[in-house]
Amino acid sequence: MKNSKLNFKNIVFVLFTVMFFLSVNIMAQQKKDTPNKNAISKTVGPKTISTKKIVAAPVNKKVTPANKVANTDTLKSCCSKIPSRFNAFGQKVDKHDGMVWIPAGNFMMGGDNEQARKDEYPKHGVKVNGFYMDATEVTNAQFSEFVKATGYITTAEKDINWEEIKSQVPPNTPKPPDSVLKAASLIFVPTKSEVNLNDYSQWWAWTRGANWKHPNGPNTDIIGKDNFPVTHVSWDDAMAYSKWAGKRLPTEAEWEYAARGGLVNNSYSWGKTFDETGVSKCNFWQGKFPYLNLNKDGFMGAAPVKSFAPNGYGLYDVAGNVWEWCADLYNNDYYTQLSKTKLAINPKGPTKSYDPDEPLITKRVMRGGSFLCNDSYCSGYRVSARMKSSPDSGMEHLGFRCVMDKE
Repeated sequence: MKNSKLNFKNIVFVLFTVMFFLSVNIMAQQKKDTPNKNAISKTVGPKTISTKKIVAAPVNKKVTPANKVANTDTLKSCCSKIPSRFNAFGQKVDKHDGMVWIPAGNFMMGGDNEQARKDEYPKHGVKVNGFYMDATEVTNAQFSEFVKATGYITTAEKDINWEEIKSQVPPNTPKPPDSVLKAASLIFVPTKSEVNLNDYSQWWAWTRGANWKHPNGPNTDIIGKDNFPVTHVSWDDAMAYSKWAGKRLPTEAEWEYAARGGLVNNSYSWGKTFDETGVSKCNFWQGKFPYLNLNKDGFMGAAPVKSFAPNGYGLYDVAGNVWEWCADLYNNDYYTQLSKTKLAINPKGPTKSYDPDEPLITKRVMRGGSFLCNDSYCSGYRVSARMKSSPDSGMEHLGFRCVMDKE
């Protein structure tokens, strides 16, 4: 196989050389036939040309160097004077575009106030290396580029395979009707009055045709919403995008460290207190959840990215707007395990998932809260607040952002 690849490169190289000299001869003949005293010869510096089919690189996609050619001297002599129309092929794309640098450091991870839930304790010391992080959640425009480039189909766009999910439900659970197993996702529907907040089925509707392209149901779309966070994406979808973009999902420790924005032991990304009066600091539910939203922040649902001020590191919407997937498995007792060491260095999550509420289902961590969060319900916009769901989950208030290691 190695020889066949080399032969293919040689063939392409010969064809390119022939085409090049033909173009030079044609240009010379045109110059001879049409004299131009004011003509200026232009020399273009050496460029590396990939022998692969050239396509436009989508925004934020990682650009890898072209494969090295064995005979570099020959390649250099061929490409020392390339016509200007080839210039774009050699241009570099900043792979950190739209990202901010998060410096390495230590912090205390976990609950900071009386609203913290049991799985946010005990508070424990963590050290993380520096990394780059998307300044915003991944947007509809960015995710569209990924789908166009790969033909990717999200989890919410696929029918449910009963054989794959029946292991997640109690034994002898009957198979639901086929209509329930059709491609769908969860959409928020406000209740008409006050309800029991322990029963979330009262405000979530399993809706056929709801997905990232139709976030509020089959009769809606994302036209004009390029800069809104992409939603209805599963953990699997987020992983696929991050791999394509040459990035990865943040660990839970990285996410919390970055969300704190350099502040120490504060409950929120902007400080110690949450004041619902004055200028809104994030997109959250204002009023009585889940039936009365006063809409003081101007958004009934998700808001365009960068609608609110960033934190100390320059990150937008780490509080509210949409929940964000992390790489880690969820385990309600994970912090207890970490606290046994004096300082956890770059923790990457537990090796096994466990949620006592649904012990049969493997779950991943979600962070940051959403436009549905309210102090009376989940206060998920606190920097230490943890949420979890199965990797195949997609919802109207769930998105993600990526990180990248320093090379």
